[in-house]
Amino acid sequence: MIFDSVLLALLGGAVAGGGLLLLVASLVGWAPGRSDTKPRLAHRVNPGTVGRRLLLGVLAALLALLITRWPVAGIGAFLLGVFGPSLFGGAAAARVAMARLDALASWTESLRDTIAGAVGLEQAIPATYNAAGPSLKRPLGLLIDRLRTREPLPDALMRFADDLADTSADLIIAALVLNARLRGPGLREVLGSLAAAAREELDVRGRIEASRRSTRRSVQIIVGLTVVVVLGLALLNRQYVEPYQTPAGQIALAVVFLIFGLGFLWMRRLSDFETSERFLSARSAPVRVTEREVVA
Repeated sequence: MIFDSVLLALLGGAVAGGGLLLLVASLVGWAPGRSDTKPRLAHRVNPGTVGRRLLLGVLAALLALLITRWPVAGIGAFLLGVFGPSLFGGAAAARVAMARLDALASWTESLRDTIAGAVGLEQAIPATYNAAGPSLKRPLGLLIDRLRTREPLPDALMRFADDLADTSADLIIAALVLNARLRGPGLREVLGSLAAAAREELDVRGRIEASRRSTRRSVQIIVGLTVVVVLGLALLNRQYVEPYQTPAGQIALAVVFLIFGLGFLWMRRLSDFETSERFLSARSAPVRVTEREVVA
């Protein structure tokens, strides 16, 4: 009996520790970044979102414990409540990314048309603020403020790239940095080509997102049915699930939950949209951007 209690306590501690590890990894990031681009916790954590998820996880854990009286079920319900929106969502984040790309393409077109009036970049950028999309208002406003404080245009553009933190934006801003340093012709044509490329990327992302909606819906249906069946059996047919009351049963249940969790993580990874790494950063060592790289 003492051995069973110790085994159950060790199991609960291991599962709880793993849950806390996954929670910290989701908030801070798992893969270590390079020394010049280390992510900061303040940029990744939204206190309001984290608080809501923790509250949802606690409520789900209490409900699972009330119905099943299984410690493993309570821990699993807590993890599901905390990580559920990230594992089984993704559509909202994809819509935000697509809206940002659309705003970036529109801003590039607006900047191209403004430059057509023989206006320099220092005057053209503030003129495009009112026509910019909502997702670009804040970083573009910061760029304009830096220009008003006489910060060199190339440095201000590099910090603008960090504010946007987008690969497509890096291509456009690299062209602007080159023009700000060299003052050569052909910027209008380059901006037009980059805006067209952004529109094509937006169209491709839209088709990919439409094809992945079915995968997300399948995951949500599987999770919902699994939770309903487990809670239904524990509530309506306790004799059938009585073996899970023992420490060995809790271990078996933990293994089952772990397999389900790994399967959900794998399906979530399948629905992710991977983008190439950024190549512009004002916080890193100076990056030499050649005209050939921008055109390519």
